[in-house]
Amino acid sequence: MVSNGTKVTHPHAVTELCEEGGRLYANALRTGRVSRADVESVPCLLEFALLHPDPDDANWMLPVPPSVALAQRLNPLEHEITERRRMSIELADAFEPFMALSAQQVAPAHSITVLEGLDRINTALDLATSQCQSEVLTVQPSRGQRPENRLIEGLERDRTLIERGVRIRTLYQHVARYSPERLAYMEQFADGKVEYRTIDELVERLIICDETVAFIPVRDDRQVALELRHPGLVGYLVKVFEFMWSRAVPLSAGAPYETAPDGITDIQHSIAKLLVEGHVDEAIARRLGMNVRTCRAHIAKLATVLGSGSRAQLGFLIAQSGLLDQGKPASEGDGRP
Repeated sequence: MVSNGTKVTHPHAVTELCEEGGRLYANALRTGRVSRADVESVPCLLEFALLHPDPDDANWMLPVPPSVALAQRLNPLEHEITERRRMSIELADAFEPFMALSAQQVAPAHSITVLEGLDRINTALDLATSQCQSEVLTVQPSRGQRPENRLIEGLERDRTLIERGVRIRTLYQHVARYSPERLAYMEQFADGKVEYRTIDELVERLIICDETVAFIPVRDDRQVALELRHPGLVGYLVKVFEFMWSRAVPLSAGAPYETAPDGITDIQHSIAKLLVEGHVDEAIARRLGMNVRTCRAHIAKLATVLGSGSRAQLGFLIAQSGLLDQGKPASEGDGRP
């Protein structure tokens, strides 16, 4: 038994009826009425104005025709839509004189815009890609598993570009070759004008459209980004991309982690370089786009191959082994110009 101080709640969304409410309303429409006692446990029928009291018998409720009930609920919404349309017209009229003035001005030679929040960043990206006509360059460092909604957004954006004939070149880290998620994404565009390459280390995300606008993150959480339209800045970032692209390995070329004659893989060479520079495991893993456990497994392999018994000794042995000189051109290795 419910005490006088207890009120039974029956919450509903404005567009929903509970299963029991729908059943009682359908029964009332079929039979022409429903017992008031049955309705007491389903107050949403009255909240939705689907029933009204029987004027001849207070113990019964009569159904309101669905067309009438629907009209009663739609009228306020239609009124609100009409009011918002009126407001949008008034806003357009208010800004029209300023738009005319803006159109007379010569576009600025450069622009740096701060974008705060994922919604604003994605809106700016969508606009830039919708206007892109020839090529998009992207750098996509690994940051763990991407949320499904982010993958869907990227998939739809790239598909739209390809359908318009826009070329896409994307740089990933080598670890992307072993990510089923990334491989499935890239497989979607295997027949399009898309090229993928991988490199051992990437710094941050970069997107460039038609060599005219670039996007870079400002914070690690990627909640703030810069939209760059300064020709000098964008041109510089294009050169940075091309520098990395020329040193990256095409995805179709096979795995870049082949074991060298010295028993050390390319990725372990990259780790060795960062170890000698003094980076800790977490920083190395982050820069190479892998988890810390995998990074430490590679470090252990390095230690085994080089016969190191400690972290300090490992750094010394790496420096003495000549590993860091492998693959360097002469001008880098001997100091000659």
